[in-house]
Amino acid sequence: MAGLVLKLAPKERVLINGAVIENGDRRGRLSIVTPDANILRLRDAIHPTDATTPVRRACYALQLVLSGDCDPVEAKQALLRRIEELSQVFTDHDSRSALAEATEALIGEHHYRCLKALRALMPREDRVLALRKQ
Repeated sequence: MAGLVLKLAPKERVLINGAVIENGDRRGRLSIVTPDANILRLRDAIHPTDATTPVRRACYALQLVLSGDCDPVEAKQALLRRIEELSQVFTDHDSRSALAEATEALIGEHHYRCLKALRALMPREDRVLALRKQ
């Protein structure tokens, strides 16, 4: 059976179709079998004021798709453009692999996989930006 499996820590919160759900006192596991459900782990959420860098803005845009606050079809082209722009900056092999995975996932409408690939670039982006400030 295909679907999404969420493993939740005690008291962890998740947004499912607009409702915030909090896990109990023990570790939990949810199997989401409804296709196209809007789901976002709140521990992974980026606050709008924290979306201040190119990678974080792309992740925030994907977060809006996952939460159901943005139409995936409308967001797709903008996100593909953002990923292309990131590929002009991140030229190392590992970053290129992450960007290729993000692109493939986005084209296949696997938004969680795309977000995961882009989030892998956040530490690299932080290092690049820190070097620019020196």
